[in-house]
Amino acid sequence: MKTMRTLRRLLAVVALVPTFAFAAGEHVHLDQAPINKTDIASLQRGAKLFVNYCLTCHSAKFMRYNRLMDIGISEQQIKDNLMFTADKVGEHMTVAMDAKDAKQWFGAAPPDLSVIARARGADWLYTYLRTFYRDDSRPTGWNNVVFPNVGMPHVLWELQGQQELEPAKAEEGEHGGEHAAAHEGPTLKLAEPGKLEPKEYDAAVADLVNYLVFQAEPARAKRVQIGILTLLFLGVLLVFAYALKKEYWKDVH
Repeated sequence: MKTMRTLRRLLAVVALVPTFAFAAGEHVHLDQAPINKTDIASLQRGAKLFVNYCLTCHSAKFMRYNRLMDIGISEQQIKDNLMFTADKVGEHMTVAMDAKDAKQWFGAAPPDLSVIARARGADWLYTYLRTFYRDDSRPTGWNNVVFPNVGMPHVLWELQGQQELEPAKAEEGEHGGEHAAAHEGPTLKLAEPGKLEPKEYDAAVADLVNYLVFQAEPARAKRVQIGILTLLFLGVLLVFAYALKKEYWKDVH
């Protein structure tokens, strides 16, 4: 009986393989995020965008306001410009929106963004924030190429403008015929410009993603610095250890 159960499980796994293969084949091209983790000015601009556009609905409950001092923002600047839902800089970045209300409005409560860059990746976030388009069939009026049927509205639409999705086109090949048709995927067209030019908006999104990468691991830069210093120390120690080893064993050899 045990052997039969094992065989049935194996057959079930084999039966699901085509499904998994089909799902893996549905791939959306992700643009490379032009971020620089050491660009303090970019991180500061990204923090400003995050607080003004994201923190109204999404929390970052594993991030404290005072960690923004790591990217060159003073405590007074944090209090004056970036703190809207807290009284002390040591508090976490939370939101006042009730989770039940958010679920009723958006269909699901907005996820916490503390480690979203580690979960999704910088390229995914960069592409996602640039591929919203108008879709009247959706409750919010917006849809996304990277995340189809997303429940989140396009909060940055005033900066980017409104895009429309143009359906896929099929062009005749050199020799014509059905098999010679070259299919082009759906494309986005800027139907209504925003406050920023397309290149300016892409740069703003890059700043925001740069900050989200920092927020996901704010101590990373410090750890890398400590790691480099540790390796340098061990390298110097190795020289003295080798010299000491030669001194101890010179009479043996």
